[in-house]
Amino acid sequence: MEFVTETAIIAGVAIMTGGYLLSNWMKMKNGYPLENSWGKAIYPKNDQAVERVKLLTQENAELRAELGSLKDRMGNVERIVTDSGYHLTSEIDRLRDKSEAN
Repeated sequence: MEFVTETAIIAGVAIMTGGYLLSNWMKMKNGYPLENSWGKAIYPKNDQAVERVKLLTQENAELRAELGSLKDRMGNVERIVTDSGYHLTSEIDRLRDKSEAN
């Protein structure tokens, strides 16, 4: 009975250790920061990682600016399309095209 309990404990510890190591390996492989014993993120200190973070930060800022500009443009297009003058103009154009066709 003691042997089974000790074996189960050893197997449990081995499985947990393996899971911890696998988790850390996957984090490092995919660029996520590791955590210290207090749960604070630990980032790698090599030049390649620092350069990658700078490039991603710059790309993020550019994409946010582009998204803001697209939102503004979309708002303008929505305003033009929903404007009653647009409908009136399109109706006049449609009637003009009809009369020119006859």
